[in-house]
Amino acid sequence: MLLMLVVVTCYTICSLSDKYAVAKLKMDGNTLTFIMAAATSLFMIAYLPFDSRLFDGSFTAYLAVLLMAASKMLEFQLAAVILKEMSAFELKAWLGLTVFLSYGTDLLLQTESLGIVTVWKFAFIAVTAAGLFLIAKAGGKKINYKKILLPLAGYLLFKFGYGLIVTFTKQSVSPSLSLFLALVLLAVVLAPFVHPIRLCREQTKGVLIVGLTKIPNVIGLVCENIVATQSMANYSFIQPMILVALFFIGVIRKEECTRLNIIGGIVCILGILGFQFIGYLIPA
Repeated sequence: MLLMLVVVTCYTICSLSDKYAVAKLKMDGNTLTFIMAAATSLFMIAYLPFDSRLFDGSFTAYLAVLLMAASKMLEFQLAAVILKEMSAFELKAWLGLTVFLSYGTDLLLQTESLGIVTVWKFAFIAVTAAGLFLIAKAGGKKINYKKILLPLAGYLLFKFGYGLIVTFTKQSVSPSLSLFLALVLLAVVLAPFVHPIRLCREQTKGVLIVGLTKIPNVIGLVCENIVATQSMANYSFIQPMILVALFFIGVIRKEECTRLNIIGGIVCILGILGFQFIGYLIPA
């Protein structure tokens, strides 16, 4: 749970930064992805000596790097499209739907055992999904879902797929090393399209702000990888928890908040807390 809270704090900062980059700085998917990849991989250099650097040279290890690079590339490309139509808050609401798939994956992989707790956990997932639905319905503006339906579906798929990549390749390559190599690969591939030197000259302040927020992104990514190796369900629950954090930030900043937003946020909190702690209350 502690690792999840660390990830939530770091990713909440990054979510606000990404929204700022897209809405205020008008950065496209290539630019946003390049800054993320270049800055994060640069900051990861300081961490890697303290983590496992397993790489067995197998086909699985190389495939993990390529799949991670593709996943992050498409994730940020699609996010740049989606965030033009909806807020980071609403996007996190939709991401909560992957919890059902992730908990089912845990059951299939037998990292979770069947029992009465399973029934309760699915019930709390349903409660969380209900809260997410209320939040998604409470957007302040009308969202053109026809325009972003495919990008949104792809985004959800790649976020869920990232956890699967970590889970199924951890015996061949350490998650942190494969992520680092994937980010370096992304930065190299995108550099000719972004023109880094010109970008830094034209948007110095923006690049600096967005780049520095990748320091907590490194911490979040490393901790997220650890969570994903332990439980796919906990990995997917990170997104609804970020949503709750964004909800409270909105309240503190006195942003416009509808009744559905408030009810949805409360329902989400109840679902998340119930899922995380039901195992301590009921014997397996």
